[in-house]
Amino acid sequence: MTEQRFWLADEAATVAAGKSLANAVKSVASADGVVIFLHGTLGAGKTTFSRGFIQGLGHQGAVKSPTYTLVEPYEQLQPATWHFDLYRLGDPEELEFMGIRDYLAPGNVCLVEWPERGEGILPVPDLELTLAPERGGRSLAFRARSAIGRALLSHLAEQADFAASAGRQQTETDQD
Repeated sequence: MTEQRFWLADEAATVAAGKSLANAVKSVASADGVVIFLHGTLGAGKTTFSRGFIQGLGHQGAVKSPTYTLVEPYEQLQPATWHFDLYRLGDPEELEFMGIRDYLAPGNVCLVEWPERGEGILPVPDLELTLAPERGGRSLAFRARSAIGRALLSHLAEQADFAASAGRQQTETDQD
């Protein structure tokens, strides 16, 4: 399975989707680490999804948007997680100056909002997700780009709580 689409009714469903992906990451944990790209327009729900993901890994405090800092560390989590927001990145080369390769170390999880701003420097992600406003809620599309990403999608498909909170599943595709 390489693609799944869901409709999310509200913010709570978006947070629940993030938590479900966190559970999948914990179950499929890879020594290689996991890179997840989050696509969507301003206000589409990328940071809300990230908040659910980070809380799903066990973070108890507030989850800040790293819009101005570019990266927010959650090193205490298992696995260690780095939340990037590249919206204000001036040039992809800035990622090299901030030590992006260190963040992409084996065992780490990197959530990257606005990944297109780091094109040419960022690796191919394991999983891409796209959030878009739709019918008073938002659509959520997952696309696996690696074996790890496919394992994550398979695990998500098995999570009844996510399917229930996400409303209806729209499509599944087994094509790359």
